[in-house]
Amino acid sequence: MNINISFPPDAMRNLSLEELDARISVAKSRLGDKLLILGHHYQSDEVIRYADHRGDSFGLAKAAAQTDAEYIVFCGVHFMAETADILTSPDQKVFIPDVTAGCSLADCAEIDQVEDAWKIIHALGACRITPITYVNSGADLKAFCGRNGGLVCTSSNAKAAIEWALERSEKLFFFPDQHLGRNTAFKMGIPLDEMVVWDLEKPLGGNTPEDIQKAKIILWDGYCCVHQEFNAAYVKNLRKKDSSINVIIHPECNFELAQTADYMGSTAYIIRVIEESSAGTRWAVATEKNLVNRLKNQYSDKHIEILQSFEPFCETMAKITTVNLCYQLEQLVQGNLINQVVVEEKYCKEALKAVNRMLGLKI
Repeated sequence: MNINISFPPDAMRNLSLEELDARISVAKSRLGDKLLILGHHYQSDEVIRYADHRGDSFGLAKAAAQTDAEYIVFCGVHFMAETADILTSPDQKVFIPDVTAGCSLADCAEIDQVEDAWKIIHALGACRITPITYVNSGADLKAFCGRNGGLVCTSSNAKAAIEWALERSEKLFFFPDQHLGRNTAFKMGIPLDEMVVWDLEKPLGGNTPEDIQKAKIILWDGYCCVHQEFNAAYVKNLRKKDSSINVIIHPECNFELAQTADYMGSTAYIIRVIEESSAGTRWAVATEKNLVNRLKNQYSDKHIEILQSFEPFCETMAKITTVNLCYQLEQLVQGNLINQVVVEEKYCKEALKAVNRMLGLKI
């Protein structure tokens, strides 16, 4: 839920980057310790340079949980700001510079659809089942997991979340990203024939009752459109040209690609592996272009390229710009609390349970 939604006036869109930089710097100075700007790794260089803390979804969730700042401005997408609001105290306020910055993956699953599937799965005799929602989901789905003994996960801790859940139940319901669930579980030694996909367009999700009863993990049929732009065929051709290339991918990529990769992990993992690699090593990276290009510029002693002939990027992340960041900060200076993200009270308590279970995992 957003309160007092507002967008920059047209005149601001004509400001130069230098003018915007000066105005953002003044606003940040005036807000001082009251302000914390969080920036996701997929933000553009123009925006993320203003972040007080940059990270992946897991790192930013921890930063939100640990800050005393009164105003938290989230340069990311909407579900991230919601997670920050869940984790912060009632007197702290979370804002997003463009409230339309959503997530197509999060939109793949709606609460009514998940609850309907849950009832059907239980009716088939799956009594001991734990729900896990990827952090790329709405607050209502996080609350669903909280009240049903489940938890939230990120790409950084999906393995630990699945381990936690399997210690408590025989079966998992993992949503909304099927690829993160499948890639993580398979890497943990769970065979593909113990996983099924729940297609909400088909009766029983496209499965037989026996399929559901046999499955250890039921995967929601969701995906990230950016990470589906990468494929195994490209890797095969690349390796013919460059046998020394290291392929590193995000676990939201498809299973076939994951089987060709040398490394797979969250954005924080990708950054760490490349940072710690030797000079002269060669890397092809399957994730959003802003992060790949930033790595390329930061580690010029290594060869870094994107694992595609074009540059896949997140259109909704790109909605956060220096213009709307500047406008957001200047409005806060004036006491105008625009674009605040407020999770409805009916979801907060149960969602917090699920998020806190995630933060308590050992990874």
